[in-house]
Amino acid sequence: MTLKLGKKSSRRIFIMLLSVFLGLAFIGYVFAVGNPNAAVNITQKIGEEIGPVSDSDFKNFVMIFTNNSMVVAFMVLSGLLFGLGPWFIMAFNGFIVGVVVRAVQLTGNISATQILLGLIPHGIVEIPALAIAGTAGIMWYQEIVHGEGEIGRRFKIGALKALKLFGISVLLLIVAAFIEAYVTPSIAGIG
Repeated sequence: MTLKLGKKSSRRIFIMLLSVFLGLAFIGYVFAVGNPNAAVNITQKIGEEIGPVSDSDFKNFVMIFTNNSMVVAFMVLSGLLFGLGPWFIMAFNGFIVGVVVRAVQLTGNISATQILLGLIPHGIVEIPALAIAGTAGIMWYQEIVHGEGEIGRRFKIGALKALKLFGISVLLLIVAAFIEAYVTPSIAGIG
């Protein structure tokens, strides 16, 4: 029995990945409300790993794009781990976003409006880009397992489908990184 992996299936996976991200963002926020010290510590460790923001918008753009591109490449490849990797990555990233939002609120240095303006403009592009990459990885795995023909052929077909979605994801990441580096600081008043 073969399973046809069409647009309807990929759309469903995409929506479910977005839902996982948003659901875990809420859970991360609730966790941070109940554990404010842990939230602040997690956020500080993330800040230390990322390093300081550059004075150059272009350097920030390159850093953001490079980091996010590595994440989406990992999302695609992690789909080969029984189709499970993208779910964990989306869940983890969602949880961290929720924790960081609450930790930033706790500092009192940035208003709720600034936090929203700091996240939404690039997030409406970046988060779907992550979900598209996750969908690519899951669809690749499903093609290998349920596709037609020999395993090598199924692997190649899945890889080509995943590569197309990966390309779309990378294009979206360019837009998101541009917004995050050049637009967000101005409109959120955090630059």
